[in-house]
Amino acid sequence: MNVFLIAGEASGDKLGGALMAGLTALQPDISFAGIGGPDMTAQGLNSQFPMDELSVMGIAEVLPKYRHLKRRIAETARAVAEGQPDALITIDSPDFCLRVARAAKELGYSGPVIHYVAPSVWAWRPGRAAKMAKVVDHVLALLPFEPPYMEAAGMSCDFVGHPVVAEERADPSQAEAFRTAHKIAPDAPLILCLPGSRRGEVSRLAPRFDEALIRVRDRIPELRVVIPTVPGVSRMVHEMTRRWPTAPIVVEDAAQKRAAFMASDLALAASGTVSLELAANGVPMVIAYDMAPLSRLLIGMLLKTDTVTLVNLVSETRAVPEFLGRNCRADVIAESLLDLLESPEKRAAQTEAMALTMQRLGAGGAPPGLRAAKSVVDFLRKRA
Repeated sequence: MNVFLIAGEASGDKLGGALMAGLTALQPDISFAGIGGPDMTAQGLNSQFPMDELSVMGIAEVLPKYRHLKRRIAETARAVAEGQPDALITIDSPDFCLRVARAAKELGYSGPVIHYVAPSVWAWRPGRAAKMAKVVDHVLALLPFEPPYMEAAGMSCDFVGHPVVAEERADPSQAEAFRTAHKIAPDAPLILCLPGSRRGEVSRLAPRFDEALIRVRDRIPELRVVIPTVPGVSRMVHEMTRRWPTAPIVVEDAAQKRAAFMASDLALAASGTVSLELAANGVPMVIAYDMAPLSRLLIGMLLKTDTVTLVNLVSETRAVPEFLGRNCRADVIAESLLDLLESPEKRAAQTEAMALTMQRLGAGGAPPGLRAAKSVVDFLRKRA
């Protein structure tokens, strides 16, 4: 079996790596081609070009790179059409991936297209499912309420579980060691600061997050802050935080990140799947996010839900406070952080919502990567 996979950002690379491991377990003779990052490379993929070229988000952010992305779309589509793999698996990043799938079919690719991560049609742009169905045959969904939306548009779809339920977590001794190593007193509040994994997100959110945390420090002087970061933005984070009045702890190593999550009392995070990582570690959170003005305006007009935080959506609660767009302001974020630190009741409500979320995302079942691989193999066998 030959499979061509495309991932466009770090989260997709993790999904792709776990999927490739599952496929290899089920089909030992499988071979891979495509685009991915370190997780997929570790499973045997030789990426056609660096995945981080695709890690852009938002209409205003994409426009300056449009011509380059268009060239990469054409280049990737040609590779698919010439290789004629048994399946093209596109992973998240729909603006790039689905254009590649469409172009590959126009160039003569005759195999099936499987898309991993259903688009958020329940949140905004519901018409995307119908457009996607023109090029996608099968969908692997991360959230339990997504299959009906995909099936209604004409695609088959399996809920395969969210990868967060299978991720390794630190234990209390590692959390204690982290605090000791960084001279954090056992009773000192430790806040995770997570301003995103893309350069645009970090440049936009980090200054507001810092201002909010300064306000919290004014009330709680012993407060410490830790920022887990990723390779694509680590240098930027280090440069920005040198100017912060109180230097945060910046960690890049995976084991240190896990320990930081387990050691923290609270988190201030950008909107996205990080809310599920926090939920898996039982860390109460405040979510804040903003985009470039044009992207904010357009998405605000199209948004169909009253929350974008996945913990709120999966648990069917509104336990996690969020501050989006024009409400992404340091003053209100700081007050919400203080409120959560000082309110056992609100932390307990979040703890309950986070536990329910993990249960509904597949905790305790087969690893999502293996479930996704089985869905792919079953779909291809039925198609054959």
